[in-house]
Formats: sequence, structure tokens, C-alpha cells
Amino acid sequence: NKSFDEKFYPVYDELKKLGIKAVIDGEVIVVNEEGRSDFGRLQNWRSEADGELKFYVFDLLYYDGYSLLHLPLEQRRRFLADILPENEMILLSQAFDASGTEFFEAAQKMQLEGIMAKKRDSEYLPGARSKEWLKIKVNQRQEVVIGGFTRNEGTAKSFSALLVGLYQGNKLHYTGKIGTGFSDKLQTEMMAQFKKVISKTNPFSEEPDVNKPSRFRPNPPHAEVTWLKPELVCEVSYTEMTSDGVMRHPSFEGMRVDKKASQVKEEKAMAVKQAVKKNVLHKKNLLKKQGKPDRKTLLNPTDESQERTINGETLKFTNLNKIYWPKEKFTKRDMLNYYYQVAPYMLPYLKGRPQSLNRHPNGINGPSFYQKDVKGKVPEWLETFPYRSEAEDQDKEFLVASNEASLLYMASLGAIEINPWSSTIKKPDHPDWCIIDLDPDTNTFDKVIETALKTKEVLDAIKVDSYVKTSGSTGIHIYIPLGAKYTYEQSKEFARAIVTLVQAQLPKFTSIERATKLRKGKIYLDFLQNRPQATLAAPYSVRPKPGATVSTPLDWSEVKKGLKLKDFTIKNVPAR
Repeated sequence: NKSFDEKFYPVYDELKKLGIKAVIDGEVIVVNEEGRSDFGRLQNWRSEADGELKFYVFDLLYYDGYSLLHLPLEQRRRFLADILPENEMILLSQAFDASGTEFFEAAQKMQLEGIMAKKRDSEYLPGARSKEWLKIKVNQRQEVVIGGFTRNEGTAKSFSALLVGLYQGNKLHYTGKIGTGFSDKLQTEMMAQFKKVISKTNPFSEEPDVNKPSRFRPNPPHAEVTWLKPELVCEVSYTEMTSDGVMRHPSFEGMRVDKKASQVKEEKAMAVKQAVKKNVLHKKNLLKKQGKPDRKTLLNPTDESQERTINGETLKFTNLNKIYWPKEKFTKRDMLNYYYQVAPYMLPYLKGRPQSLNRHPNGINGPSFYQKDVKGKVPEWLETFPYRSEAEDQDKEFLVASNEASLLYMASLGAIEINPWSSTIKKPDHPDWCIIDLDPDTNTFDKVIETALKTKEVLDAIKVDSYVKTSGSTGIHIYIPLGAKYTYEQSKEFARAIVTLVQAQLPKFTSIERATKLRKGKIYLDFLQNRPQATLAAPYSVRPKPGATVSTPLDWSEVKKGLKLKDFTIKNVPAR
């Protein structure tokens, strides 16, 4: 009766959306990069960054207060198909009316755990084993009870091997020692569970030969044993079971927190008669792989502090419940999850570029500050770029965004807005793009759109490509690719020439005057962003503005009357 509502929160949330009252039998899995179930990842799953969850449902036990246990399996599954809407996470498992031999061979080729064979007219028998339902395994796997662990002399690991067993009646019989299959991190997590159930007595009905020499290890390392109360269950794979009930070559597959120790028995093969038809299934239909999982979220919705390993670096994310956008109740966690989701699209505009950190450690309504110099203030694994501050007569260092870890590190500092240079550290004096920034002042956004389209018209006339994005604040940014072939001064003068032509065609509501009082409320055609060390909100950058708006790349066909900046936020941009 252990609840997984909180652990597998995405599945729980999707089930609530179904709006039905039912008891459904199914299995939660994690899909790996190959589109296959990964048991190890499921055991270590903490958030959507750890893999894509799927809930495959295969039976309906109760519906709307009625018991369906006595109905044939086929009929129960028809009802189940009728009440399940289309959903990417809650899926009806596929049933194959097929040759058992052919189906099993396909499972072997796909290196699956095995197959389930069920009689189509079988009833649902809670807690009972029956020949009408058969689990046919490709590899030998067994749930076992953990009765202790060993620690070799001189090892730095938390433990060296698990001592496991199976119940026969009321006695726990020793079935082997497991020394492979767990990482150092997993061992640390397991030790936290072990410490709660340490015992002074051996729970097995026999004494395990922990330090017994073998033909392959005549001088095994001396190991100390710590006994545990027989409460924890894990799953192991092995090659065969010896006549005296000990597993050969066992390997740890994962903890089974859903199982009670008293439920664990040896799984033995049963002889059965053929119960399925032959020559119905086509192998090509079996061997199809699922598509690659989409990127979901990095951080789970409950823990205030969480650690994640990204690009080989361990990042600690703290104060995740802190409200960054008070009106919308968006948190620091929401912002970090957003940057994780858009990182693959955003990083091409950040890699190798020095950053100016616009930090809002207490959200958009709290005090904020710009941080350019990070010398001696960031972890060594982060790349930095040295520069000379003539005004302060000091050598300083910019943080350089080089990968996903560096992006998320910046965001974890409260850098809501990501501001890169227009040039990279390889050619710092030669920008990759020229920028025209349209600032509306007191004008409507529809007037900004009109100005943007006029700018494109001018650029198209001289056959110059341009790309557009919302500023995420009040205006529009237009990017002109330069390929790092020109200096900042040349870029600025080119932008000046373009906006001068635009202003001449829209004199009533545009201006190139830098001083606000001289503009008299007209749209500012800003070409001065094209200077060394100047920064602008990156494509897909969040802005520290109400609504958690995002500076969003657009297709020029989207730039038309009715476009609204507030339509692009951290909640909907990842779907674009």
C-alpha cells in the first residue's frame, strides 16, 4: 500500500486529469534514449531530467464503483480502452494475438526482460498465481530480501556486497552475495536505508560463507559483515541457481520499494500447454523502437534543495520555492526548469560568449545588480575570459557560457536574464551579428511592428538577411548576421545607415535621437547596441518582467498586427 503519488508526480498529475473513478492495473517505466524501459533509471528517478516516465496500463479492476474482476480479460481491456483518452504518458499496453514462440524470439532480439502471456477469458485474481497468466523471462531475474552487507578491509566504498535470501515458509534462506551493479552514488543512497534497519543478529537460517576461498579467488579480501533486519527488497539478475539454492553471477538491478519482504518467493518455471495461436504476428511490428523522449523538467516540484549532475559537474540548486514572480507565483524552480527545457535551442547563441550577469536573487521585485567580474568567485570548472577595466585600472574576468551546466549555474545565481556579448572569445572584436533594437517609448506595439516590417523592407531591398525576436520587454530586436567578418565600429555604422533610412520613411513616430527628451515619445531606433562588451537579452532569455515573458525568436510571418509580447512566457515557449 505504498503511495507513489509524490515520487512519480507527473504520472499522478496526468491521472488526476482523466477525471474518472477507477482502479487500474499498470506499470510505470522510464524510457531511455533508445525508447526502451530502463529499470535502473526508474529506481533512481527523482525528476523529469532523469528520464521520461510512461504509465502502461493493462487492466481495469473497478470502474465507477463497480467491480470488474469477474469479467473476462478481453472485456476488461475493451472497457479500459473506452475510458482512456489519447495521452502521451498514460498508455494502453499493446496486446498481441500471436505465436508465443515468435513473440518470445522477438523479445530476445530486442533484449527485453521477457513477455507476459494471459488467457483472453481469464478473470482477475488479486494476490493469486495462476497458470492462466504466465511471466516468461528472457533472462533470469529474482526479487530477493537483503539480510546484510559486507565491507572489504581497506575499501573506500560504503559496502562491498549485499547478502540476500529468499523465504521458504518462515525461514530466510541465504541465496548469494551480490557485489556488482551499483554505482558509488547509489551505494550512498542505499546506505542511508540500511542504517535504519541494522541488526545484531543474522536473519538467515544458515551462516553465509562470506570469507570462503574459491577456485577463482583463493585469497579473498577479509570482509566484515553488518546484519540487517530482513525488510528491504531488491531485484537481481543471475545466470543460474545451483542445486543448493545459491545464485551464480548475480548482479544488482535495483531496489524494490513496492515489495514487502514477506511477499518475496522464488520464481520457478511451470510446465504449461500451448494456449496461443501461431503465425499471426509479423516480426517487423515487434522490432519497432519508440521515438526519442522529449525534454521535460530538471527539478521535482517538492524538494527545496536538489543536486543534479550536468555535463559531468554536480550542481546544487537551492531556495527552489522562492517566489520570483509574485503575481503569477512562479518560482526559482520554474525558471530553472524553463532554462533546462530550452537549453538545446538557446546554447548556440551563448557558447563561447562572455556574459554579463543580471542577478535578481529575490525575484523581480527585489533588489538586483549586474555582475561582470567573476574572478575568484565561481567554480574552477567554469570558463572565464580576462579583460582589462581601464576605468578601474583592474584585470577582471567575464563568465563564459560553454555548455548546459554553465547556463544553469548562471540561472541558479538568480540571473533571470541571460546577456551575452555579440562576439565570442575567439574573435572578441568582431561581432557575429549586428543588432537593431526597436524601443517603443510611448508608442503602441502595433507601431513597433510597423517599424520592424519597414526595417525588413529596407534590408530586403539591399539583399541582407535579417532575423527577428521579441525583446521580452516592450520592443523588438532585429539581428543581421555578420559572420565575425567586421568590427564593432563597422557594425554600428551599418546599423546607423539602416535606421536612418527607416526613420526617413517613418518620421512621424520614429527617432534615432539617443536622449529621451529629444525623442518626444517616438520609437527609438537604437543602433548603439553594436559596441564592444555591450549585451542584450539572448534569444529565449527570460526577462525580469511581470508574466515571466521571454525574448522569443519569431518567423517574419508572425510579425503582424495582433502580436503580443505577453503571449510568450516560460510556461508556453518550450512548446514552440
